[in-house]
Amino acid sequence: MQTRVLPPTQESLALAADILKSGSLVAFPTETVYGLGADALNEHAVRAIFAAKGRPADNPLIVHVSRPEAAQALCRIDSRAQSLMARFCPGPLTLLLPKKPCVPAAVNAGLPSVAVRIPSHPVARRLLEVCGVPVAAPSANASGKPSPTTAAHVLHDLDGKVPLILDGGECQVGLESTVVDLTSPIATVLRPGGVTPDMLLEVLPEVRVADSVLRPLRDDERALSPGMRYRHYAPGGQMTLVRGSQPRVERACLRLYRKAQERGESACILAFEEHLPAYAQARAMSIGSLAQPQTVAHRLFAVLRQMDDEGVAVLCCEVLPPEGLGLAIMNRLSRAAAFRVLDADKEEQA
Repeated sequence: MQTRVLPPTQESLALAADILKSGSLVAFPTETVYGLGADALNEHAVRAIFAAKGRPADNPLIVHVSRPEAAQALCRIDSRAQSLMARFCPGPLTLLLPKKPCVPAAVNAGLPSVAVRIPSHPVARRLLEVCGVPVAAPSANASGKPSPTTAAHVLHDLDGKVPLILDGGECQVGLESTVVDLTSPIATVLRPGGVTPDMLLEVLPEVRVADSVLRPLRDDERALSPGMRYRHYAPGGQMTLVRGSQPRVERACLRLYRKAQERGESACILAFEEHLPAYAQARAMSIGSLAQPQTVAHRLFAVLRQMDDEGVAVLCCEVLPPEGLGLAIMNRLSRAAAFRVLDADKEEQA
């Protein structure tokens, strides 16, 4: 299969809509990351997403719609969902709601719920309007790899596996949407993102954050949303998160870096912009500003993909407090590192 990469013109959007309605796949930009879309009501087409990505079938998908009215055919929308949609949609928010019978089991891994989202990216919105069908779409990357924030990232992973990629430029947010479970009495954040728990509390009286956000699921737990069970967002090299007081973090990162070099392995320290001078004697790369976590969210996946392109074998990465947008960043970093964390304070005290 030849993969075409086209700008989002009227003609290419019409082509993309025809491809989706024919039961095939289209990659397209959203404000968060690029998505790999199929007609959500066509079970055969949905299964093609899993095949193209190499994605486990028990990992549910998110269904993208153009407006709240379009979601009503897919799920039962309560007053909480209405309030959240009015405040944050279109935008980087996904709501997990009781599904209606029209949603194929392949979309939601056989769960009684379905995840729905209204993207704000103009290309995504135009595509949804033109095609006129709900579009199931996970991130448009090979399963487990860092999510794609440019069309070039998508082409790298899925060249020859999808007929069309709509190139809408670099994604603005850079992290996948916040997923909120509304199937229980207390709204629960299953995957943190750009809409933070504090922002949700401006609309809802109570919001809980699932404790699985910063830990792997147990064997007896079922993944209710994408990004919960499997190793996600991961570079090819071994990645270690380093926490603790900043001087000790810097010393620990440099120790890991030197040990990798002694073994003949390529290495890189991923650090906040403010801390780069401490690593002047090593290969270090900025993941954004600690004072502006949105810059970290925007850069993170692109940096991890660059490390893959360069074949870097060992990565050590600074961390930030899991608060506000930092919670979403630490969720992605934890899974990218397969929860490998070094406590620099304890190491020096040992």
